[in-house]
Amino acid sequence: MKDRLTDALYGLGWSTVKKLPEPVAARLGRTIADTAWKRRGKGVLRLEANLARVVPDATPERLAELSRAGMRSYLRYWMESFRLPSWSPERIKDGVDVKDLHHLTDGLAAGKGIIVALPHLGNWDLAGAWVTTKLDIPFTTVAERLKPETLYDRFVAYREGLGMEVLPHTGGSAFGTLARRLRAGGLVCLVADRDLSATGVEVKFFGESARMPGGPAMLAQQTGALLLPVTLWYDGPLMRGRVHPPVDVPETGTRAEKTSVMTQALADAFATGIADHPEDWHMLQRLWLADLEPPADGSAAGEAA
Repeated sequence: MKDRLTDALYGLGWSTVKKLPEPVAARLGRTIADTAWKRRGKGVLRLEANLARVVPDATPERLAELSRAGMRSYLRYWMESFRLPSWSPERIKDGVDVKDLHHLTDGLAAGKGIIVALPHLGNWDLAGAWVTTKLDIPFTTVAERLKPETLYDRFVAYREGLGMEVLPHTGGSAFGTLARRLRAGGLVCLVADRDLSATGVEVKFFGESARMPGGPAMLAQQTGALLLPVTLWYDGPLMRGRVHPPVDVPETGTRAEKTSVMTQALADAFATGIADHPEDWHMLQRLWLADLEPPADGSAAGEAA
Protein backbone atom coordinates (compact mmCIF):
# COMPACT_ATOMS: atom_id res chain seq x y z
CA MET A 1 0.00 0.00 0.00
CA LYS A 2 2.83 2.42 0.88
CA ASP A 3 4.57 1.71 -2.44
CA ARG A 4 1.36 2.26 -4.40
CA LEU A 5 0.72 5.52 -2.55
CA THR A 6 4.27 6.75 -3.25
CA ASP A 7 3.91 5.94 -6.93
CA ALA A 8 0.52 7.68 -7.06
CA LEU A 9 1.89 10.83 -5.42
CA TYR A 10 4.76 11.10 -7.89
CA GLY A 11 2.34 10.46 -10.73
CA LEU A 12 0.13 13.25 -9.42
CA GLY A 13 3.12 15.57 -9.32
CA TRP A 14 4.08 14.94 -12.93
CA SER A 15 0.49 15.16 -14.18
CA THR A 16 -0.66 18.16 -12.12
CA VAL A 17 2.30 20.38 -11.17
CA LYS A 18 3.47 20.72 -14.77
CA LYS A 19 0.11 22.29 -15.64
CA LEU A 20 0.38 25.02 -13.01
CA PRO A 21 1.56 28.53 -13.89
CA GLU A 22 5.21 28.83 -12.92
CA PRO A 23 4.67 31.37 -10.08
CA VAL A 24 1.98 29.13 -8.59
CA ALA A 25 4.25 26.07 -8.76
CA ALA A 26 7.07 28.04 -7.14
CA ARG A 27 4.81 29.19 -4.28
CA LEU A 28 3.54 25.65 -3.81
CA GLY A 29 7.10 24.37 -3.55
CA ARG A 30 8.05 26.99 -0.96
CA THR A 31 4.92 26.24 1.06
CA ILE A 32 5.63 22.49 1.12
CA ALA A 33 9.28 23.16 1.99
CA ASP A 34 8.45 25.51 4.84
CA THR A 35 5.84 23.12 6.23
CA ALA A 36 8.30 20.22 6.18
CA TRP A 37 11.01 22.39 7.74
CA LYS A 38 8.74 23.48 10.60
CA ARG A 39 7.81 19.86 11.36
CA ARG A 40 11.52 19.07 11.99
CA GLY A 41 11.25 15.57 10.59
CA LYS A 42 14.12 13.12 10.13
CA GLY A 43 15.07 14.42 6.70
CA VAL A 44 15.29 18.02 7.89
CA LEU A 45 17.32 17.04 10.96
CA ARG A 46 19.69 14.99 8.80
CA LEU A 47 20.09 17.87 6.35
CA GLU A 48 20.90 20.20 9.22
CA ALA A 49 23.41 17.74 10.69
CA ASN A 50 25.10 17.42 7.29
CA LEU A 51 25.22 21.19 6.87
CA ALA A 52 26.84 21.51 10.29
CA ARG A 53 29.89 19.75 8.82
CA VAL A 54 29.90 21.94 5.73
CA VAL A 55 29.62 25.17 7.76
CA PRO A 56 31.29 24.18 11.07
CA ASP A 57 31.33 27.72 12.47
CA ALA A 58 27.61 28.28 11.92
CA THR A 59 25.49 29.20 14.92
CA PRO A 60 22.28 27.21 15.56
CA GLU A 61 20.35 30.14 14.09
CA ARG A 62 22.50 30.10 10.94
CA LEU A 63 22.07 26.34 10.58
CA ALA A 64 18.33 26.72 10.88
CA GLU A 65 18.40 29.38 8.14
CA LEU A 66 20.49 27.13 5.92
CA SER A 67 18.29 24.09 6.43
CA ARG A 68 15.19 26.14 5.63
CA ALA A 69 16.83 27.48 2.47
CA GLY A 70 17.99 23.93 1.73
CA MET A 71 14.46 22.57 1.91
CA ARG A 72 13.25 25.35 -0.39
CA SER A 73 16.02 24.50 -2.84
CA TYR A 74 15.15 20.81 -2.62
CA LEU A 75 11.47 21.47 -3.35
CA ARG A 76 12.48 23.79 -6.17
CA TYR A 77 14.32 20.83 -7.66
CA TRP A 78 11.14 18.74 -7.48
CA MET A 79 8.85 21.46 -8.83
CA GLU A 80 11.22 22.02 -11.74
CA SER A 81 11.55 18.30 -12.37
CA PHE A 82 7.78 17.81 -12.44
CA ARG A 83 7.51 20.69 -14.93
CA LEU A 84 10.55 20.01 -17.13
CA PRO A 85 8.68 17.79 -19.63
CA SER A 86 6.41 20.75 -20.44
CA TRP A 87 9.19 23.35 -20.74
CA SER A 88 9.97 24.69 -24.19
CA PRO A 89 13.50 24.25 -25.59
CA GLU A 90 13.99 28.00 -25.19
CA ARG A 91 13.01 27.86 -21.51
CA ILE A 92 15.56 25.10 -20.90
CA LYS A 93 18.30 26.83 -22.88
CA ASP A 94 17.79 30.16 -21.14
CA GLY A 95 17.50 28.67 -17.66
CA VAL A 96 21.09 27.45 -17.29
CA ASP A 97 24.48 29.15 -17.49
CA VAL A 98 27.68 27.11 -17.21
CA LYS A 99 31.23 28.39 -16.68
CA ASP A 100 34.33 26.74 -18.15
CA LEU A 101 32.26 24.63 -20.53
CA HIS A 102 35.31 24.32 -22.77
CA HIS A 103 36.59 21.45 -20.64
CA LEU A 104 33.60 19.45 -21.89
CA THR A 105 33.27 20.68 -25.46
CA ASP A 106 37.00 20.57 -26.23
CA GLY A 107 37.23 17.00 -24.99
CA LEU A 108 34.28 15.85 -27.08
CA ALA A 109 35.63 17.68 -30.13
CA ALA A 110 38.90 15.78 -29.72
CA GLY A 111 36.97 12.50 -29.85
CA LYS A 112 37.46 11.68 -26.20
CA GLY A 113 34.83 10.09 -24.02
CA ILE A 114 33.76 12.33 -21.15
CA ILE A 115 32.63 11.37 -17.66
CA VAL A 116 30.81 14.18 -15.85
CA ALA A 117 30.56 13.55 -12.09
CA LEU A 118 28.22 15.68 -9.97
CA PRO A 119 27.11 15.94 -6.35
CA HIS A 120 23.45 16.26 -5.30
CA LEU A 121 23.70 20.01 -5.88
CA GLY A 122 21.19 22.17 -7.73
CA ASN A 123 19.11 20.38 -10.36
CA TRP A 124 21.10 17.73 -12.22
CA ASP A 125 18.06 16.78 -14.33
CA LEU A 126 17.75 20.34 -15.61
CA ALA A 127 21.49 20.34 -16.35
CA GLY A 128 21.03 17.12 -18.31
CA ALA A 129 18.10 18.56 -20.27
CA TRP A 130 20.25 21.63 -21.03
CA VAL A 131 23.04 19.41 -22.38
CA THR A 132 20.70 17.53 -24.71
CA THR A 133 18.78 20.67 -25.76
CA LYS A 134 21.30 23.53 -25.83
CA LEU A 135 24.40 21.55 -26.76
CA ASP A 136 22.53 18.82 -28.68
CA ILE A 137 24.72 16.17 -27.02
CA PRO A 138 23.14 12.85 -26.01
CA PHE A 139 24.46 11.14 -22.90
CA THR A 140 24.09 8.06 -20.73
CA THR A 141 23.38 8.00 -17.03
CA VAL A 142 22.55 5.53 -14.26
CA ALA A 143 19.46 5.56 -12.05
CA GLU A 144 18.95 3.97 -8.65
CA ARG A 145 16.32 1.21 -8.74
CA LEU A 146 13.40 2.59 -6.76
CA LYS A 147 10.50 0.77 -5.18
CA PRO A 148 7.88 0.18 -6.39
CA GLU A 149 9.11 -0.80 -9.84
CA THR A 150 6.41 1.40 -11.37
CA LEU A 151 8.02 4.44 -9.72
CA TYR A 152 11.42 3.49 -11.17
CA ASP A 153 9.74 3.16 -14.57
CA ARG A 154 8.30 6.67 -14.17
CA PHE A 155 11.76 8.12 -13.51
CA VAL A 156 13.28 6.26 -16.45
CA ALA A 157 10.52 7.44 -18.81
CA TYR A 158 10.88 11.01 -17.49
CA ARG A 159 14.64 11.14 -18.03
CA GLU A 160 14.49 9.37 -21.38
CA GLY A 161 11.91 11.99 -22.40
CA LEU A 162 14.59 14.61 -21.69
CA GLY A 163 16.98 12.88 -24.08
CA MET A 164 19.00 10.71 -21.69
CA GLU A 165 19.86 7.04 -21.98
CA VAL A 166 19.15 5.58 -18.52
CA LEU A 167 20.71 2.39 -17.16
CA PRO A 168 19.70 0.69 -13.88
CA HIS A 169 22.21 0.95 -11.03
CA THR A 170 21.73 -2.72 -10.14
CA GLY A 171 20.48 -5.82 -11.89
CA GLY A 172 22.36 -5.22 -15.12
CA SER A 173 25.74 -4.56 -16.71
CA ALA A 174 25.80 -0.79 -16.41
CA PHE A 175 29.59 -0.52 -16.08
CA GLY A 176 30.22 -2.39 -19.34
CA THR A 177 27.65 -0.33 -21.23
CA LEU A 178 29.11 2.91 -19.87
CA ALA A 179 32.60 1.81 -20.90
CA ARG A 180 31.40 1.10 -24.45
CA ARG A 181 29.76 4.52 -24.71
CA LEU A 182 32.95 6.21 -23.52
CA ARG A 183 35.22 4.28 -25.90
CA ALA A 184 32.96 5.46 -28.72
CA GLY A 185 33.61 9.08 -27.67
CA GLY A 186 30.31 9.51 -25.83
CA LEU A 187 29.26 11.42 -22.73
CA VAL A 188 28.39 9.78 -19.41
CA CYS A 189 26.91 11.77 -16.49
CA LEU A 190 26.90 10.32 -12.95
CA VAL A 191 25.76 11.72 -9.60
CA ALA A 192 28.66 10.61 -7.45
CA ASP A 193 28.71 12.05 -3.93
CA ARG A 194 26.90 9.20 -2.15
CA ASP A 195 27.86 5.53 -2.27
CA LEU A 196 24.83 3.30 -2.91
CA SER A 197 26.74 0.01 -2.73
CA ALA A 198 28.39 0.37 0.72
CA THR A 199 31.62 -0.74 -0.98
CA GLY A 200 32.75 2.66 -2.20
CA VAL A 201 36.03 4.49 -1.85
CA GLU A 202 36.81 6.13 1.47
CA VAL A 203 37.55 9.85 1.16
CA LYS A 204 38.03 12.82 3.42
CA PHE A 205 35.07 15.14 2.97
CA PHE A 206 34.92 18.34 4.99
CA GLY A 207 37.52 16.83 7.32
CA GLU A 208 35.76 13.53 8.04
CA SER A 209 35.66 10.10 6.42
CA ALA A 210 32.91 9.31 3.93
CA ARG A 211 32.48 6.83 1.09
CA MET A 212 31.92 7.80 -2.53
CA PRO A 213 31.52 5.58 -5.59
CA GLY A 214 34.71 4.58 -7.35
CA GLY A 215 32.96 3.98 -10.68
CA PRO A 216 33.80 7.33 -12.31
CA ALA A 217 37.52 6.94 -11.58
CA MET A 218 37.55 3.30 -12.68
CA LEU A 219 35.78 4.15 -15.94
CA ALA A 220 38.32 6.89 -16.66
CA GLN A 221 41.21 4.50 -16.09
CA GLN A 222 39.71 1.71 -18.18
CA THR A 223 38.59 3.80 -21.15
CA GLY A 224 40.91 6.81 -21.27
CA ALA A 225 37.94 9.15 -20.94
CA LEU A 226 38.26 12.55 -19.29
CA LEU A 227 36.82 12.77 -15.78
CA LEU A 228 35.23 16.18 -15.15
CA PRO A 229 33.71 17.28 -11.83
CA VAL A 230 30.73 19.62 -12.25
CA THR A 231 29.02 21.68 -9.55
CA LEU A 232 25.64 23.44 -9.84
CA TRP A 233 23.81 26.12 -7.86
CA TYR A 234 20.77 28.35 -8.06
CA ASP A 235 21.13 32.08 -8.68
CA GLY A 236 17.72 33.71 -8.68
CA PRO A 237 15.71 32.37 -11.63
CA LEU A 238 18.80 30.81 -13.21
CA MET A 239 20.74 27.67 -12.43
CA ARG A 240 24.47 28.15 -12.82
CA GLY A 241 27.22 25.60 -13.06
CA ARG A 242 30.95 25.15 -13.32
CA VAL A 243 32.91 22.48 -15.17
CA HIS A 244 36.05 21.88 -13.13
CA PRO A 245 39.39 20.91 -14.73
CA PRO A 246 39.87 17.21 -15.52
CA VAL A 247 40.88 14.79 -12.78
CA ASP A 248 44.06 13.18 -14.06
CA VAL A 249 44.85 9.48 -13.78
CA PRO A 250 47.97 9.12 -11.56
CA GLU A 251 51.02 7.86 -13.43
CA THR A 252 51.95 5.33 -10.75
CA GLY A 253 50.17 3.06 -8.31
CA THR A 254 47.82 0.12 -8.41
CA ARG A 255 44.36 0.45 -9.87
CA ALA A 256 42.90 0.70 -6.38
CA GLU A 257 45.43 3.37 -5.38
CA LYS A 258 44.69 5.39 -8.52
CA THR A 259 40.96 5.07 -7.90
CA SER A 260 41.42 6.33 -4.36
CA VAL A 261 43.44 9.39 -5.45
CA MET A 262 40.98 10.27 -8.22
CA THR A 263 37.89 9.84 -6.05
CA GLN A 264 39.46 12.08 -3.42
CA ALA A 265 40.03 14.70 -6.12
CA LEU A 266 36.35 14.47 -7.04
CA ALA A 267 35.36 14.86 -3.38
CA ASP A 268 37.56 17.95 -3.11
CA ALA A 269 35.96 19.52 -6.19
CA PHE A 270 32.48 18.71 -4.88
CA ALA A 271 33.39 20.25 -1.52
CA THR A 272 34.32 23.57 -3.13
CA GLY A 273 30.92 23.84 -4.82
CA ILE A 274 29.00 22.71 -1.74
CA ALA A 275 30.90 25.10 0.55
CA ASP A 276 30.10 28.00 -1.78
CA HIS A 277 26.40 27.07 -2.03
CA PRO A 278 25.51 24.85 0.95
CA GLU A 279 21.79 25.66 0.71
CA ASP A 280 21.65 23.95 -2.70
CA TRP A 281 23.13 20.63 -1.52
CA HIS A 282 20.21 18.20 -1.31
CA MET A 283 21.68 15.63 1.05
CA LEU A 284 18.91 14.47 3.36
CA GLN A 285 20.56 11.07 3.96
CA ARG A 286 23.46 9.83 6.03
CA LEU A 287 26.79 10.28 4.29
CA TRP A 288 29.73 10.29 6.73
CA LEU A 289 30.98 7.01 8.15
CA ALA A 290 30.56 8.29 11.69
CA ASP A 291 26.84 8.51 11.02
CA LEU A 292 26.64 5.11 9.36
CA GLU A 293 28.50 3.17 12.03
CA PRO A 294 26.90 2.38 15.43
CA PRO A 295 28.43 4.14 18.43
CA ALA A 296 30.91 2.26 20.59
CA ASP A 297 28.39 1.72 23.40
CA GLY A 298 26.15 -0.28 21.06
CA SER A 299 23.19 2.11 21.28
CA ALA A 300 21.18 3.06 18.23
CA ALA A 301 22.97 5.53 15.98
CA GLY A 302 20.88 8.66 15.58
CA GLU A 303 17.78 8.83 13.48
CA ALA A 304 16.95 6.63 10.53
CA ALA A 305 18.29 7.67 7.15
